[in-house]
Parts: sequence; C-alpha cells; structure tokens
Amino acid sequence: MAQVRSVEAGVREAMTSAGIASPADVHFAQIKCPLLTAEAITAAQARGARVATTNTYASMGYSRGASALGVAAALGEVAGLDDGVICRRWDLYSRVASTSAGVDLSHCEILVLGNAAGAAGDLVIGHDVMEDAIDAAAVRRALSSAGSGELVGIFAKAEAEPTGRIRGRRHTMMDDSDISHTRHARAAVAAVIASIVGDPMVYVSGGAEHQGPSGGGPVAAIVRM
Repeated sequence: MAQVRSVEAGVREAMTSAGIASPADVHFAQIKCPLLTAEAITAAQARGARVATTNTYASMGYSRGASALGVAAALGEVAGLDDGVICRRWDLYSRVASTSAGVDLSHCEILVLGNAAGAAGDLVIGHDVMEDAIDAAAVRRALSSAGSGELVGIFAKAEAEPTGRIRGRRHTMMDDSDISHTRHARAAVAAVIASIVGDPMVYVSGGAEHQGPSGGGPVAAIVRM
C-alpha cells in the first residue's frame, strides 16, 4: 500500500502540473516502477521486514499491480484498498493505467496524458478499454473518442487471458515453453491494432495486473487536430 499511495499522490501532482482539472480528462497514465532484487530482499530480511514475494520475477507483477491501483485510487476508480487486494482482486482496476517494472529503478516515474483546457498544442488524446486481446471495437472507440485527425500515437496494455480461453476458444499463450506469454500477448494486441490503424508503429506493454479487466487492457490514441 505504500507504493499505491505514493503513485496516487504522484498522479495527482502530475495532473496539477499539466493543468488537467478532472480525472475524466486523463486518458493514459504511463508508469515505470521498480522490482525486488535479490540484494533488496536480503537487505529487507536483515532489518526484519517482510517482502511481498522472494521471487524477483513475481515481484514485477506486484509492482505493476500496486502502481496501477495507485492510478485508480487517484482518479477515483476504486476505493477501500489494502495489501490483500493487490494481485488478487482482479475486479479492481484502472481504465487508463499502463505500468512497467524494471530493475533500473528504485522509485516510480509517472507520466500522465490527458486533455487540458487552454493547452497550446494541437494534440488530443482519447481512450477506451479492450475486454480481451481481439477487442477491435474498443480500438475503434478509442480512435473515435480522440476525434478525427492525424493519428500520431497509439498505446495499449496486453496480457494473456489468465483463464486460458478467449471468447470460448483455448489460447496457448501461457503454454509455450520457449516464449513468455507476455510476448505472445503483446504481439497479438499489436497486430489487432495495426490492422485497424494501418500502421505497425504501435506501443504495447505487457503484464496488465489491475490495468483493465483480466485478459484486456486500456488503449489510448493521440491525434493531431
């Protein structure tokens, strides 16, 4: 929860800095967050502290999830959070969060994208939420919400549906012993989006804990008006 609250405060500060007055005007929140290293785990245990997990890879999910719930808390998308819901209550999520964990950080870096009254630029952003990896309708709604204009960027989150099925059909993303399921999911979602916009220059981030519904994720489009 310390990470949740830190991100919550950071998102609100970023909104103020950008002149974004309402949570409704936030359409994407990109966060780079830390993970637990073996050194950090050892140091925590030496001072009598508990860590969420001793698996450094699994810690990426906890960090992404906590960061996403921080966004959700800041924007009023969820309430009543505690440590027990992180990476357990998948019905709690943000519709705009995109988080990525890396070993290169010990803090969170937060970039909030939205529309602000009086902005001098000619860019507008809109978003929607993909319910699954092939939700083309959500991509089209995101484009529509941004308005007609030249598409200059499109961003999405992706994850392999944890139940192993998409619309009643079995998928094999989590059963491949050679390639991580996050790579499968990113490739699938990027292909769906690229086929709609006619451009392969798509940013898709994997690992969508609390970032949209299970198996889906936010998608945001930036257009030049």
